[in-house]
Amino acid sequence: MAPDDLKRRIAGGENLSTEFKAAAIHPDDLAAGLVAFANTDGGVILFGVGDHGEILGIADIDGLARQIDNVSRGNCLPPVTVVPRRVDVEGKSLLMVQVPRGEERPYATNRGVYYVRTFSGRRQAAREELLRLFQASQSLLHDEQVVQGATLLDLDHSYFEHFLLQAYGKRLEDFHVTREQLLQNLRLAKDGRPTVAGLLLFGRDVEKFLPHAQINAAQFSGVELADAPTDRKDLTGKLVDQLEGAMRFLKAFLRVQHKIEGLNPERNPEIPEEAVREALVNAVAHRDYTIRGPVRLLVFRDRLEIHSPGKPPNTIDVEAMKLGTHLPRNPILLSHLAKMGFVTSLGSGVPRILKLVPGAEIAIRGIEVVVTLPRPALPA
Repeated sequence: MAPDDLKRRIAGGENLSTEFKAAAIHPDDLAAGLVAFANTDGGVILFGVGDHGEILGIADIDGLARQIDNVSRGNCLPPVTVVPRRVDVEGKSLLMVQVPRGEERPYATNRGVYYVRTFSGRRQAAREELLRLFQASQSLLHDEQVVQGATLLDLDHSYFEHFLLQAYGKRLEDFHVTREQLLQNLRLAKDGRPTVAGLLLFGRDVEKFLPHAQINAAQFSGVELADAPTDRKDLTGKLVDQLEGAMRFLKAFLRVQHKIEGLNPERNPEIPEEAVREALVNAVAHRDYTIRGPVRLLVFRDRLEIHSPGKPPNTIDVEAMKLGTHLPRNPILLSHLAKMGFVTSLGSGVPRILKLVPGAEIAIRGIEVVVTLPRPALPA
């Protein structure tokens, strides 16, 4: 980084990606700072700069660089990569330590504390943030975590037995194990409690334990979210009930033309039902259930939008999704939805939507994936 660029960065003050340190600091404090950057999006620690951007300098650059290297390897779990570099500004020597976004997140200090970076400094990671970090590293699958407070009595066992007949062509007794053992084998329960996937698929009262696991549907007469909705409905319950409720909601507002072919009229929905269904299933199957927000189904005059909480996992981006790149966030949930007939071909959902609906778009907005399906204009 050129001296002028560095001076501009210092003038901009501390922020999400920049931290100032006047001099060497305690190893625990340094480890916390390195871990916070590695767990977030990386950043730079500038040693020899005061809290208000004063250029102070560092006398023993080499000694400080050795200390930082020792802390990054010995006080961070796993070790954090650092790139120290000496820079001279206004005749004084600074140590610029670049911390890349970690490839083995989440990182913790050797005291077992996880930190994340914020605009005002750093703080300990919240439970939901930790779950997302573990999930991103694929060291934890959220859909197989137990739901605290729930028991196997909170599952609809008759519905589960119906699923066994539908998916496997067998009754419960044909498996020759107890119901609890079978639920555990299918990763729908663990240690006598339902998993997230088990409760979402078979729960009697899903919203009691996972109140954010729902679809909020709304219809607008115009084209702006700022307009008051003319109709809305919160769809709760089992995922199958939510999906079927969402399709019923849409049928009330999406136009259907009828073309006479032979003796029978042929239905011609303005948006192919297969594409709508695919987008809805993707939204509930691939969403991030650690985010406390609903799937949103928004019907505007010119388009249908489906908002699913959570960015795609790992390095998946929009272009990868368009090509059908498949890296499921909730593989257990997805597997059972496939057995129920809701998922036809793993990984082909987005390409099929784009093929069925000309002008369809998929985008990452903030912490949501948004699928937009345009509605044909009404004839003049």
